[in-house]
Amino acid sequence: MSIRTTCPYCGVGCGVIAQSDAARGTVTISGDTTHPSNFGRLCSKGSALGQTLGMDGRLLHPEINGQRVSMEAALTHVAAGFNRIIAEHGSDAVALYVSGQLLTEDYYVANKLMKGFIGTANIDTNSRLCMSSAVAGHKRAFGEDVVPVCYEDLELADLIVLVGANAAWCHPVLFQRIAQAKQQRPKMKIVVVDPRRTVTCEIADLHVPVRSGSDVWLFNGLLAYLHEHGRVAKDFIANHTEGLDEALSVARESAGDVNRLAAVCGLDTERVLEFYRMFADHERVITAFSMGVNQSSAGTDKVNSIVNCHLLTGRIGQPGAGPFSITGQPNAMGGREVGGLANMLAAHLDLEDASHRELVQNFWRSPRIAERGGLKAVELFDAIHDGKVKAVWIMATNPVVSLPDADKVKEALRRCELVVVSDCFAGTDTNAHAHVLLPAAGWGEKDGTVTNSERRISRQRAFQALSGEARPDWWLICEVARRMGFDHGFNYDSVHEIFIEHAALSTWNNDGERAFDIGGLAKITSTEYDELAPIQWPVPGRNHPGTPRLLESGHFYRRNRRARFVPTATRAPEHRTDAEFPWVLNTGRIRDQWHTMTRTGRAPQLSAHLPEPYVDMHAQDALLAAVSDGQLARVETQWGALVARVKTSGEMPRGTIFVPIHWSGAVASDARVGALVNPVVDPVSGEPEFKHTPARVTPFPVNWHGFVLTRAPIQKLDAVWWTAIRGAQFMRYEIAGRGHAPGSTWARQALQAIHPDMDWVEFSDPACGVFRGALLVEERLEGCAFISPRSDLPSRTWLSSLFAKKRIGNVDRVSLLNGGPPSSAEDPGPLVCSCFGVGRTTLCKAIAQDQLKTPQEVGRKLKAGTNCGSCLPEIRQLLLK
Repeated sequence: MSIRTTCPYCGVGCGVIAQSDAARGTVTISGDTTHPSNFGRLCSKGSALGQTLGMDGRLLHPEINGQRVSMEAALTHVAAGFNRIIAEHGSDAVALYVSGQLLTEDYYVANKLMKGFIGTANIDTNSRLCMSSAVAGHKRAFGEDVVPVCYEDLELADLIVLVGANAAWCHPVLFQRIAQAKQQRPKMKIVVVDPRRTVTCEIADLHVPVRSGSDVWLFNGLLAYLHEHGRVAKDFIANHTEGLDEALSVARESAGDVNRLAAVCGLDTERVLEFYRMFADHERVITAFSMGVNQSSAGTDKVNSIVNCHLLTGRIGQPGAGPFSITGQPNAMGGREVGGLANMLAAHLDLEDASHRELVQNFWRSPRIAERGGLKAVELFDAIHDGKVKAVWIMATNPVVSLPDADKVKEALRRCELVVVSDCFAGTDTNAHAHVLLPAAGWGEKDGTVTNSERRISRQRAFQALSGEARPDWWLICEVARRMGFDHGFNYDSVHEIFIEHAALSTWNNDGERAFDIGGLAKITSTEYDELAPIQWPVPGRNHPGTPRLLESGHFYRRNRRARFVPTATRAPEHRTDAEFPWVLNTGRIRDQWHTMTRTGRAPQLSAHLPEPYVDMHAQDALLAAVSDGQLARVETQWGALVARVKTSGEMPRGTIFVPIHWSGAVASDARVGALVNPVVDPVSGEPEFKHTPARVTPFPVNWHGFVLTRAPIQKLDAVWWTAIRGAQFMRYEIAGRGHAPGSTWARQALQAIHPDMDWVEFSDPACGVFRGALLVEERLEGCAFISPRSDLPSRTWLSSLFAKKRIGNVDRVSLLNGGPPSSAEDPGPLVCSCFGVGRTTLCKAIAQDQLKTPQEVGRKLKAGTNCGSCLPEIRQLLLK
């Protein structure tokens, strides 16, 4: 059976074909060549989706206080708990915290329940953490949260400015579309504005390593420069905008002197001017921005400082031109459409507007409507911590890992009267604090729609039966709503019914007042919904083809139909570095992982590229901190601390460190970077400051290092530091400790539970602190342990290959004890290409032996780099050696 669906990871929204083989119980994943977002391309994460579909680790049954109960009992308990707390403390004492992983239909009924029936706007989403500054910036400038461009514009542009967007790793398929366009049109220019020299810079004509937090200075300066040099669309400004004089005055005051501006931004003046000249001299300009802009205490002003430059030049609503917010999650946009944020109503209506509230209440026929904005993510968990919110239902997200000041979030859930979590997976950090667990349908089991970064609505279709007692999120919400007494508003039998209601609301009393209008889909049949092809809103009429590009007519969505230039005053970050905390902590994603690894952590091929939590820093900063590449270090802020392996990649500027967001308490002893992030938020959007937290780095001394590979999980590791990842047919534990290095007794105890009838082989040198041991059962490797005072232990890649063998021979036994393969040819080295499993040693040998000169030649020889292309920068570096 072959089903067309949509990838559940980033906001690119790639089409996927899932081919199920019921007889073998397997699912093969490939890119959908007909989907206009990706035309068949998939990144490493999308390609590995089939590896994430097993039952291992799934939450399969409802639980109350750790005890399995019936679904009826769990739903009744949730409804009764919410009703009791509302009766005793009012509707604002309950809340929902939801996710961009929900489908639009899930989001819609959750928002309807809270704002229209319970009567509180205390529903917010983890999308608050990634794109709410873009929403706020769009609304201030355009009157509505509209993204005016489409992916095709990236291929039509003459200049693309990527701001705070490591697209090569975070949006790989979109990045490859840009790279291919540049290859086809070499005159296309790429500018990357980012403190880090990320792999995205590989295709850049200019890298602008702006100092963290100084983006508003940079773009205010650009606005002043463009005006001074006559790059002004006078007719467009006169006919379609307002507020230029004030915005320009503020920009000149803060950034009119380019030399002072350059110093603030940590740049040399000529580099700033080169960027400004490039922007001025190209008519078709896209400024694509992502988390580096949004995740800031000045995120909304950063967005508007970018939009101002496009309004001044009239480079908006035209082919190949406009500001472009690249969303982080697969349905962040869909959540925005249905009012998933605490300060929004469904269908892009304003919660603060009484006429909009009345419109929605009348459409829903609801008993009440929320009258004011609810608590945004950070303040919501503060309110839980303070006892003001007494019940919270968390859906499809892991806030104990992902929110800033995450230890406070953990404590808040400990204090909360009623914590309900609906999730696909059992062992998350957040689930550990739930009173009620509800098993939710996972990707492959869910059915509904998502909307990507270019406003394209796509179907996410089920191709697997529901696991255990898992149910779709919309069903769980509706069943609780019914038990709370709201039967008439939630008696849906299918997602199709929810979707057409959502579509009907979008066109209800609209008359062109709002851009978001999918009224043309409001009367589609169930069969038409099942067969719905990807389409971009607005879709105002039946059989309408969709709208690739918005704002072409200069019609905006403020009351006077004019766009607004928003003055963006510059200000320093609230928390600054000092002698105690001298470095700026920046956080973000890595190439092969997603959020808190509950899904990608199940795919062995995704864990091999960067298998450990790390802190990346400039080599000179590492020297000042008395740490070195490969050593463990403690990273600390005034909110928390973690331990990670030091990396000096060459990407980091002086004064800045980077730690990935993905590691949780479930997979590492001490690597939740959310616990370190300061909780200050943007005053307009409420989005947290994930890119600028003062930090210090100090050595984390250990006496020994080691790792354990085992087919069965180890329940307890006696080590001061550890991480755990899934390999092919085994679990991999990296460990380190203090005191005397453990030897045979420790290894036997750690591995003995696997199989009592074991054949144990070992090499031990207590004087040197070296130990190697392996557990064999009927000549099959079941587990092995390696301990050394040094961190440069044997290749895990080579050892991994031994787990694929049914039996290992004498040569392999000797190699195990020697700590290395019998010949170097058998070790492919650390993974570079996740899509095709190609290691660094394999690549280096092929490059040398066959005298390969280009990534294309490498691809023809080894296939590496020919799928998502995320590994191409690393391949290019190897070609230069």
